[in-house]
Amino acid sequence: MLLNLSNHPAHLWPEAQRQAATDAYGGIQDMPFPAIPPAFDTDGVRLMVADYEARIRALALEHPRLVVHLMGELVFTHLLVTRLLAIGIPCVASTTERTVIEEVDGRKVSQFLFVRFRYYR
Repeated sequence: MLLNLSNHPAHLWPEAQRQAATDAYGGIQDMPFPAIPPAFDTDGVRLMVADYEARIRALALEHPRLVVHLMGELVFTHLLVTRLLAIGIPCVASTTERTVIEEVDGRKVSQFLFVRFRYYR
């Protein structure tokens, strides 16, 4: 199973991304990414990471082939990926290709097209 720990619930993903997740991991479960207070120092973020690691460990007991899709605030993501990899829980990021369309009025609209899941190592 793919645990989607991001600010983007799987039901809002493009079809290609949902299909790739289902094909590779069997299913998707969302876990909302936490709001990381900007005033927190690294130790404050570490406390949040410990809480999420415990939650993910519990899910891994139910889903032994769990893979975590982790995208979000950089320090939290780095700390959690490091801890999860250390206990044998694989983590992935989604990759996209960005296209920019310039509108008639000069506005630029970015579109992100899913390409693949990439493992953190």
